[in-house]
Amino acid sequence: MDSYKTLEAWKRAHAAVLLVFQATDRARHPRAFGLFDQLKRATLSVEANIVEGYALGTVGLCRRHLRIAFGSAAEAECEARAARELGYLPDPSVDEIENLLSGAMRAIYGLMISPPVIRSRHRAGSNHPPMPDSR
Repeated sequence: MDSYKTLEAWKRAHAAVLLVFQATDRARHPRAFGLFDQLKRATLSVEANIVEGYALGTVGLCRRHLRIAFGSAAEAECEARAARELGYLPDPSVDEIENLLSGAMRAIYGLMISPPVIRSRHRAGSNHPPMPDSR
């Protein structure tokens, strides 16, 4: 199940998660707790929905989760911008977060056009998602 790690969308989303957690942990602004918490959740949602959509193994479910990931990335961009404008996060951190999220959104959009579905484990004609390997 490691092949989702080859997706550019996942790589950028994962890098964004790590950066957001590091940047918000360093900032520790007393009035930023709610904004930082939501920024962390939205960014983590991007990565998690890419993985979940990939794991479910059907085109429809994959696209559904990719749309959710796309929306979460847009939300996280908005929250990062607000954190910058309120002085809670420094410009270089927000610039890098926005760059990673923007790249993830472009890659997610591409995946929505051509979803990375695992067809080999899915029975032809079946409406049910594939079962995970029992390894």
